[in-house]
Amino acid sequence: MTIGGAWSGSRIELRPLHPRRDREEWSALRRESSAWTGPWDSTNPYPQQALSYRKAIAFQDAEGRAGRLLPWVLTVDGRLAGQVHVFSIVRGAQQGGTIGYWIAERYAGRGITPAAVAMAIDHCFGVERLHRIEINVRPENVNSLRVVEKLGLRDEGVRRSFLHIAGEWRDHRTFAVTADEVGAGGLVGRLSG
Repeated sequence: MTIGGAWSGSRIELRPLHPRRDREEWSALRRESSAWTGPWDSTNPYPQQALSYRKAIAFQDAEGRAGRLLPWVLTVDGRLAGQVHVFSIVRGAQQGGTIGYWIAERYAGRGITPAAVAMAIDHCFGVERLHRIEINVRPENVNSLRVVEKLGLRDEGVRRSFLHIAGEWRDHRTFAVTADEVGAGGLVGRLSG
């Protein structure tokens, strides 16, 4: 499913990653962004053979079909700019999930990331009928802290050694929002207002 809208003079879309068509552009963007995103990238504490691009897409597709993941690439005016994922989706009594994201440095600072994350959260609360979304941010990641601040997410405190990032277990601050806190206008409406 593709979702999108206009923001700061650009067309922003979240859409599925295409296994063949996007491979070259996605790989180039990840290489270009490695110094920018590297300190914040998740890592496997129990390294195995690295997932190939094709296997990573297959894994994402399988998790998506199982209802545990909403994987999107972020495009700006038709060009790949980053990714937004809603993962660890739990149904039943919880109806929640967690959002992760990255954006290439050349697109940073233009309000694109908060807009894309707001679109993803609005989709989760509307189409997916989730109740709660959280974002976990390393305390020293000032750019991501600015994203959750712009979105008005509630700070729920620090989780010690929460995620394995850049080769080590790292503390994270957890920010959350529920559907009833957002209301009918959604987060996109809140950002626009």
